Amino acid sequence: MDFSRHTIKNNLTAIKPKTMKSRKPILFVMGVSGSGKSTIGQLLAESLEISFFDADNYHPDENIAKMSKGLPLNDNDRQSWLERLNALAREKEKIGAVIACSALKAKYRGLLQKNTDNEPKFIYLKGSFEEVSQRLQQRRGHFMPPELLRSQFAALEVPEEAIAVSIMASPEEIVSTILRKLDE
Repeated sequence: MDFSRHTIKNNLTAIKPKTMKSRKPILFVMGVSGSGKSTIGQLLAESLEISFFDADNYHPDENIAKMSKGLPLNDNDRQSWLERLNALAREKEKIGAVIACSALKAKYRGLLQKNTDNEPKFIYLKGSFEEVSQRLQQRRGHFMPPELLRSQFAALEVPEEAIAVSIMASPEEIVSTILRKLDE
């Protein structure tokens, strides 16, 4: 089966939710490292015809250096990063955006949506430690080493008010499910 971006985008165009035509959403695609946030976020943004932003690109250099050494971030490390992402969400409220961000804890999600007029929606890419670990073993060129996965699962507070989607489906199926659930 061909899952190229072009094929997936063409197949998903017809599924665009009715509610998204008049109001562009702010969507946070969340989950642990290796859950597919960037891939799904990009496909979702293309399908909704809104911009995509990867939160990894907003980390201060100190955070990247710390994670590259195999050290997990703490709440203080994440504070300025989360504030930058909240500012991004507020800036894009009128035109919509998909932002891929771990958003592991409820308080992080609270900060991400602070002072937003158009309440962001969270999409949780759900997978077991084993499923995600297998993916991380195959990933190359990312600053987040696979050894930090346990710390991410330890910090994860599964969101109650999110669209939860299993990572075990194909990217096309995951995005199709998200689009259907956004329209419910």
